[in-house]
Amino acid sequence: MEQLILKTQSMEETHALGKKIGEHVSPSMVFLMAGDLGAGKTTTTQGIAKGLGITKTVTSPTFNILKIYKGRMPLYHIDAYRLEGASQDLGFDEFLDDDGLTVIEWSQYVSELIPEEYLSISIRLLEDDEREFTFTAKGKQYEALLEEIN
Repeated sequence: MEQLILKTQSMEETHALGKKIGEHVSPSMVFLMAGDLGAGKTTTTQGIAKGLGITKTVTSPTFNILKIYKGRMPLYHIDAYRLEGASQDLGFDEFLDDDGLTVIEWSQYVSELIPEEYLSISIRLLEDDEREFTFTAKGKQYEALLEEIN
């Protein structure tokens, strides 16, 4: 399965979907998170963190750019929004080769970091708290992940 579309009806369901994803991730995976402000990127990432056994509160790394959380594997949460047009080497590529999960919000601003294989997660806010998730797998391990969460 290369693509999967799921809907959630509430913030709690969005969080639960993230947790389910987090329970099935493997080391060295990379997720590219896309969606407008308020679409649910951080809420989804909070759920993923719970699925990884992370107890610390996950917040958006907008001002820090990178936050690292420890669970059954590290979670590297990158918000590249403020990196648009930046050309310096920030060293983020070392996290992509690590044994953790890397979640990149606004990945279009760090396209040079994106590996050949990844999971794209596009979130669209519909009405009220309803969200539509489009998961696109680039690589066999990500296709297997979509089978697990479907």
